[in-house]
Amino acid sequence: MIRRNTPAKEAVLNILTLAGKAMSQDAIEQEIDLEINRATIYRILNSFCDDGILHRIVADDGKQYFAISDKSDQNKKFESHYHFKCLQCERIECLPVEVTFSISDDYLVQNVNCILTGVCKSCRTL
Repeated sequence: MIRRNTPAKEAVLNILTLAGKAMSQDAIEQEIDLEINRATIYRILNSFCDDGILHRIVADDGKQYFAISDKSDQNKKFESHYHFKCLQCERIECLPVEVTFSISDDYLVQNVNCILTGVCKSCRTL
């Protein structure tokens, strides 16, 4: 489905692209320069997820974060991958490792949410 581009959508996408990391709706709302209510931001984030532009990460505390999807192969569905959450700076990053597992054919897996927690490289060198 082709959606209309708006200044609000451009602003949200620009913030996430420049951040280079996963961000929560609250963090995006603090960074945005336009007058946009939180419901509009949430609708934009959800439509970007539906369109494959972003993917949603549910952290261990239940909070949702959003990150730019890898568009290296337009014909391939976004692969499940690991995320890393630093316990010191709370940054969440996508890791370039595909999640692999085996499960009985009785189950149809539709989503995988894998978050590793620890201390990131930046915080370890402080």
